[in-house]
Amino acid sequence: MVNIRLTIAYDGSAYAGWQRQPDRPTIQAVIEDVLARRLVGQRVVLHGAGRTDAGVHARGMVANFHSPRVLPLEAYRRGLNTMLPPDIRILDARQEEDDFHARRSARGKVYRYSFSTAAVMLPCQRLYRAHLPGPFAAGRVRGVLPQLLGRHDFSAFEAAGSRDKTRQIGRGAVRRLDVLRLEQEDQLGEEFFFEIQGDGFLRHMVRNIVGTLVAIGRGRRRIAFPDELLAAGDRSLAGPTAPACGLTLLRVIY
Repeated sequence: MVNIRLTIAYDGSAYAGWQRQPDRPTIQAVIEDVLARRLVGQRVVLHGAGRTDAGVHARGMVANFHSPRVLPLEAYRRGLNTMLPPDIRILDARQEEDDFHARRSARGKVYRYSFSTAAVMLPCQRLYRAHLPGPFAAGRVRGVLPQLLGRHDFSAFEAAGSRDKTRQIGRGAVRRLDVLRLEQEDQLGEEFFFEIQGDGFLRHMVRNIVGTLVAIGRGRRRIAFPDELLAAGDRSLAGPTAPACGLTLLRVIY
C-alpha cells in the first residue's frame, strides 16, 4: 500500500459538495469511483482536507488515499484527468509518508470570496462570484477586519450542524484567523474579494463572516459589531450566510 496525495481543482456548481452522499453527486464520490473502476481495481477512501459545501469551488483541495497498487505518479494525474469529468482536475500527485492525512496533517487553509455589488452582473461571472447588489462602503469594512483576526470562539459564525455541541472535546468553536483582507478588483468599485486564512474553519464560517461584513458595509450593522458578536457567540445576531458560488478554497497549508 502506498499513500498518495492529490491536489485537486474543481468547479463545484454541479455538485453537492465534497463529501460522498448516498443520492447526490459529490467530488469525493466521483474521484473514488473512477479510482476504483479504472485505476486501482478496488474501492478506496479519499480523505479530503475539508468538506466544501454544495456550489463551492476549489483551486487547491488536497486529498489522500492508500493505493493497493504501485503505479507511476503520472498515472494519478494524467490518467485520472482523462477519466474525470471536465469540471474536476488533478493538478498534482505525489507519494507521502504513511502517516500523512490530508485533514489531520493540515495546519491551515486559505479561501477567497468574490462578489459583485453592481446592479447588473455579467452572466459569465454568475457561477464564481456572488451577486450582492447595492451600496457598499469598503473602507467601513476594512476598519473592522482587525477585530476578527487572532484566536476567538467563532460560535456566532457557525452554522447549525457544524459539530456535536453535546460532546465537549477538542477545541470547540475556537479558531485562529491569520489573514483577513478586502480587495477591490475593478475601477468602478463594484467587484471585490475577501481573502481569509486560518488554522481551521467551522461549517459556513467563511460565508457567515462575509455576510456579516457585507451588512456592515451597507450600514446595516454598527462598526463595533464584530467584537460584540464574538463575545455573545450568538449566530442569530450575525449577518446572513453569503451564497456558496462566491467561495473558492485556494490552498491547504501543511
